[in-house]
Amino acid sequence: MKPEVVVEWSKGRRERWEWRDGAFTYRREGVAAPVNYGFLPDVLNPADGEEVDAVVLGPPLPPKSRTRAPLVGLLWLADGDHKLVLAPGGGPYLEDEAALLAWFEPERRARLECESAAREWLEKLGYQS
Repeated sequence: MKPEVVVEWSKGRRERWEWRDGAFTYRREGVAAPVNYGFLPDVLNPADGEEVDAVVLGPPLPPKSRTRAPLVGLLWLADGDHKLVLAPGGGPYLEDEAALLAWFEPERRARLECESAAREWLEKLGYQS
């Protein structure tokens, strides 16, 4: 499975193009993104009512671009705002994974789940590849 992701925030950059109400809005964050960060268009996460967040491991990708990469896992968070994890070539990108886990506050209890957990979660949300 290779979902399409819209990149909002490029790895290593503080500049972010956040998708809100059908348009991109520029923001400058306090820290650089440890991985490429974006979303799956038209797939909503019930935890926050917004598009499902996704991270793309590997080299930086241009902001506001679209990319497809193999789904390799799920970043599980205690608050339910899970993120899909994609990796060009299937990975592994161990440094990116470690940086991603360290990015979240300890109380969110971030952990990486396998690709089948990501597929199951997407199916519950009604996503069809």
